[in-house]
Order: sequence, then C-alpha cells, then structure tokens
Amino acid sequence: MCCDGECRPLGWLLGLPFAFLSLLVSLIGVAVWIVGLLLSCICPCCLCVTILVELSIELIKAPLHVMEWFTSKIPC
Repeated sequence: MCCDGECRPLGWLLGLPFAFLSLLVSLIGVAVWIVGLLLSCICPCCLCVTILVELSIELIKAPLHVMEWFTSKIPC
C-alpha cells in the first residue's frame, strides 16, 4: 500500500487550492526578487534591499512549503 508515511494523496488534493494561491504569491515574489536584484546592483550597500531579496526567495518557495505542510498534517 501507499501508507508508509510518504504518500498522502488526500493531503495533496486538499492542499491544491492553497498551493495555487501560494503560487500567485510566489509570482509576486519573483517580481520583488527581480526589482531587488536590480536595486542591489545599483546600490550594493543597502541592507534593506538584501533583506527584501531574501524575503522574495521565501515567497517563491511558498507553494512547496504549503504542499509539504498539508501532506504532513493529513494521515494516509
């Protein structure tokens, strides 16, 4: 069977709408990341731009985090 702790199809299916929403957030993260990279090239000494780029990378990873969270919460 599939119940070895790794395969959780119900959690995956329930997480799809939330993963779609987080995918939209990750697209915003991509835009922020591009702008942040451009700003860091103009002024590399700005710490706030570096923090902004790091935050945008976490936004880009959001769909993966959402799906991992959902699949871990729902048993097989």
